[in-house]
Amino acid sequence: MTESPATPETPATPDSTASPLLVEVDDGIAWLRLNRPEAMNSLDDALKGALVAALREVGEDPAVRCVVLTGSGRAFCVGQDLKEHVRNLGDPTSTLATTVTDHYNRIVTSLATMNKPVIAAINGVAAGAGLSFALACDFRVASDRAGLNTSFAGIALSCDSGASWTLPRLVGPARAKELLLLPRTVGADEALTLGLVTKVVPADALDAAVADLARTLADGPTLAYGSIRRAVAYSASADLADALANEAELMALTGRSSDHRAAVDAFLAKQKPTYSGT
Repeated sequence: MTESPATPETPATPDSTASPLLVEVDDGIAWLRLNRPEAMNSLDDALKGALVAALREVGEDPAVRCVVLTGSGRAFCVGQDLKEHVRNLGDPTSTLATTVTDHYNRIVTSLATMNKPVIAAINGVAAGAGLSFALACDFRVASDRAGLNTSFAGIALSCDSGASWTLPRLVGPARAKELLLLPRTVGADEALTLGLVTKVVPADALDAAVADLARTLADGPTLAYGSIRRAVAYSASADLADALANEAELMALTGRSSDHRAAVDAFLAKQKPTYSGT
């Protein structure tokens, strides 16, 4: 991972000659910007490998308290680089299952389970695995120019990167199957109506809107946020008794935290709390 002096309020201008993934860390916020604009940020091996490594690093870094995933150019991410995929079809040892297990599953697991909040800033087209990555995040702030498409069935493939898990939880099983079996581009306003995105903003206001949200989250009680993420994910497949037991464990964990103490002290003093993230 590399760091730059760019702040979240003024993200660095993408450089198409640079790394396929730009990582900017400043004041508790990590911006991960997919940087293959000429290929609509499609996922080749170099970008997938860089994303796996960067997500692992920012996820484990206690100084990072919020993560933003976005794209450069006119796309968020259009999924697998099909040109590379076609070349790989000639290799008998190469299969889609390899990249799913080696890359996509690791990326989505990091996005969905790291102990801090994650925002997808959907600056343009999000399709295939790219859309699945966005769905794994806590918040999806979309440009009014964004378009979302599951895409998989359009090239005779099943779905990956958690789409079969996240989509039904966001829109229900029937609508999820419709979007997966009959792929089409869903515009930003419809995506908001369906619950696929959290908020839609004008394209020229996207970075500022995301920066404001990221600042709020990075200044908040990080351990509590991470625990809430884990509780929601656990309860999605648990019965009530197990969900309650898991909540009790997480309440005990956060109840011992410095942030909880700070929040209680601030409440009693009628002041705004300052959180350390621990």
